[in-house]
Amino acid sequence: MEDQEFIVILKKYQELLWPEIKKKIINLNKYPKYCQLNDKYKEEQDFHLKIVSDYPQRKGKYLRPSLLLLTAQAMGVPIDKVLNTAAAMQISEDWILNHDDIEDDSPDRRGLPSLHKIYGNELAINAGDALHMIMWRVLFENFVGLDQKIAKRIIEEFYTMMSRTVLGQEIELKWARDNRFDLSDEDNYLVLESKTGYYTIAGPMRLGAIIAGATEKQLETIYRFGVLLGRSFQIVDDLLDLTSDYGGLKKIKGNDIYENKRTLMLIHLFRNAKGKDREKLIKILNKKRTKTETDVTYVIRLMEKYGSLDYGKKQAKKFAEMAKIIFKNELGFIQRQPYRGQIEVGIDFIVNRDH
Repeated sequence: MEDQEFIVILKKYQELLWPEIKKKIINLNKYPKYCQLNDKYKEEQDFHLKIVSDYPQRKGKYLRPSLLLLTAQAMGVPIDKVLNTAAAMQISEDWILNHDDIEDDSPDRRGLPSLHKIYGNELAINAGDALHMIMWRVLFENFVGLDQKIAKRIIEEFYTMMSRTVLGQEIELKWARDNRFDLSDEDNYLVLESKTGYYTIAGPMRLGAIIAGATEKQLETIYRFGVLLGRSFQIVDDLLDLTSDYGGLKKIKGNDIYENKRTLMLIHLFRNAKGKDREKLIKILNKKRTKTETDVTYVIRLMEKYGSLDYGKKQAKKFAEMAKIIFKNELGFIQRQPYRGQIEVGIDFIVNRDH
């Protein structure tokens, strides 16, 4: 029931934010008079808008902007003061996913073929670049609606958050490319902190808190909370990749295995697989993206055999419980209801979701 409650909350903010995001994207081809395009190029401009709008129109869960909005409101900020930053947060997800899908050669996104599968790598990359530029433009609009110091602080936070996210992606890609077999849980947590702890949980909440005038100590506490909950979120996400079709939106199980991603479950399997099982595991992973469905199913069965899936579930639950303790004991400044209670429901949703 709590899972459904949080889905309703996410849907509410999606419906609130989408018109704002749509307005930002529609202005993509509006240039000053001195550099406007001739009307004969309308077809090219229309196509540009179409491809740039594709991922935003598919819409995601809106978890990140929702956490931003909930945190700000729980600290007493009117929602109209944070809509712009929340819109930038969601736009950032769409350009990152666009580029991620190309880097991972992912076949689908949100129930449809990935953008690069429809239009090719070159056009998909360019569409992601355009969304990236829109994101920064939206953030600069805060200098009109917010205190100048806060607007500047938001851009600084966005830069740090995005920079750390890109670093995490680079590390994950390199370890997959190098086919590393010597990684530890702590190595995996480094990637989770960068790509999920900060970008998915701590960053959005810190942005909402910055708009509310939070102290550095409060922001640091949010970060510690976000790192732990982010670990849980990503481990659950990686488990779902192995076991779920994401409510019918995902056609292929085990994408992370195809992509050689060093998930916590795969690292656990490296540590525990023995004899011929280990030999075959290494042989399969050496195939890189040419693995067959039979190969991937075999690896998943090895994870079941050696307890890797159960290990992931236990770790996800452990980190969620640690995050709950911080939320209860140290995040009392995020206090206004019903928003605090809705964030708390969101913690359980993150751990218990099935897609």
